[in-house]
Amino acid sequence: MAITSLSSHLLESLLASLTLGRITALIVLFTIASFAIDSTRKPTYPKSLPRVGYTGGIGATIRNWMNLSNYHNWVEEGYNKYGKHGRSFVTPSSPSQPDEIVVPQEQIAWMLEQPETVASTQESHKDVLFGTYNFFNVDDHFPTKVMHKHLARNLVTLLPDIQQEVAESIDIAFGTDTENWTTLNLWEALLAIVPRVMNRLAVGRPLCRNQAFLSSQVGFADDVFRNCLILTLFPTVLHPLVGRLVTLPNWYHFHQGYRLLKPVIEQRLRDYERFESGESQTPPEESLITWLIRQAKADNLPHEQTPYMIAMRLLPIEFAAIHTTVITLHALFLDLLASDPAKDYLSILREETTTVLQSEPNGIWTKNGLARLYRTDSAIRESMRLSTFSTGLTHRKVVAKEGITNPFEGWHAPYGAILMANMSVQHDADIYEDPKTYDALRFSKVREEYEARSQEEVEERGKDTEEALRIKRLGVVTTSSEFLPFSHGRHACPGRFFVAHEVKMMLAHILQNYEIKPIAERPRPTWVAHTIIPTLDVKIEVKRRQPKN
Repeated sequence: MAITSLSSHLLESLLASLTLGRITALIVLFTIASFAIDSTRKPTYPKSLPRVGYTGGIGATIRNWMNLSNYHNWVEEGYNKYGKHGRSFVTPSSPSQPDEIVVPQEQIAWMLEQPETVASTQESHKDVLFGTYNFFNVDDHFPTKVMHKHLARNLVTLLPDIQQEVAESIDIAFGTDTENWTTLNLWEALLAIVPRVMNRLAVGRPLCRNQAFLSSQVGFADDVFRNCLILTLFPTVLHPLVGRLVTLPNWYHFHQGYRLLKPVIEQRLRDYERFESGESQTPPEESLITWLIRQAKADNLPHEQTPYMIAMRLLPIEFAAIHTTVITLHALFLDLLASDPAKDYLSILREETTTVLQSEPNGIWTKNGLARLYRTDSAIRESMRLSTFSTGLTHRKVVAKEGITNPFEGWHAPYGAILMANMSVQHDADIYEDPKTYDALRFSKVREEYEARSQEEVEERGKDTEEALRIKRLGVVTTSSEFLPFSHGRHACPGRFFVAHEVKMMLAHILQNYEIKPIAERPRPTWVAHTIIPTLDVKIEVKRRQPKN
């Protein structure tokens, strides 16, 4: 009894001593200690590398944590001081990640040429997206391979179906009132359009029109984006706990979608088997599900042919395709609507898309027709050049145990170091004239001038193959060391061809069928570390155009 009484007395004393102030102090001390442990585990870089922001040690980590909105300014500063003069520099990453070595434009090719066993794309993606938690430790290697192998060869035949989803989803989101102006939240309207269109490619009909399924996919994409922001603020020693807690909604949205997706995948597996065996003459519907099945069978991977694993493989594609496309379209409309009204970009693009579509067979977009939209393509590329949503989308993680040595400057990056190509090059006045201004026709003017030349002039200049190649590289899907929204090199986004077609069709349908009022000023997004949070409350006014008789 005496021991029990003593234990109770000690417990009461302990609880009485835990005031709010002391609990707060303990939490702060624990957090600082956790970041201190983190700092000892991060790779260290040569002192010869110049730095921006606060780098090195627990003190720098805390100061960076307090200056999350300045990261993009630091990267821009580093580019102007060092990067554009051929020097690498170090910039802070998120508090839980190692600092990043930003390589100059001249060295991007060297970085991209490194084998996966030396500087890994996959490992850097896993770290940036916290794949162990957000994607349940299922990597994106197989679905990325499938997209590379099957998207381009099947995309042309899917264009009519995609066009139909574009038209129907936009008409629902924007309305059909030809008499009155309707006020829309731009972000919400785009979220009602993009997931449906994207899922015609991913899962096919009728599931791409099932609102419960689409809500689960949008919910999952929101979960990933939110969790990335949360986990960047926590030291990695706490990730095993925090990561599992914050991703509980991921599991909920996955299972919510899987309940509707499972019977579709099971039917697709049966359709595939019946067609392959000759029992049926009807091929399975072409979609990402079918391509995952086809590639798994070609590679003899039975574990990739279960409904559960196929559903898991769809997750990184859904995330990337939904949010990045919505962000791209959101920025595009803001750039167009906030431009000088005298430039009348909307009318110019409306005229181009209308003229080209009228020449298409039965008013159905083809690959060649979409390729002829030079001005529309330019408007999209220019928005992606100017309105970046990250300081860098091209990363490599050094996975070679011995590290890697830069042959140009001589510095050595140890195991675990992060290399990055930064997007400040897209705002360089030495590369782009008046780089801070949105010029929708920046790239199309050059292409149109080239094509307008007479055949005789081209022949006189020896057909100018080099210039022809330079002009060809001005398209939105063409990546380079000066244009990095889709990354660059062999790991450039494999879905960019679909995104380009999708965005062109959406912009064409909206401009041909709706009037949109300009906005007085483009709202500025909020930067958190290296990523923006779009201005989600922007509203636009639209009205359905009267059909021509």
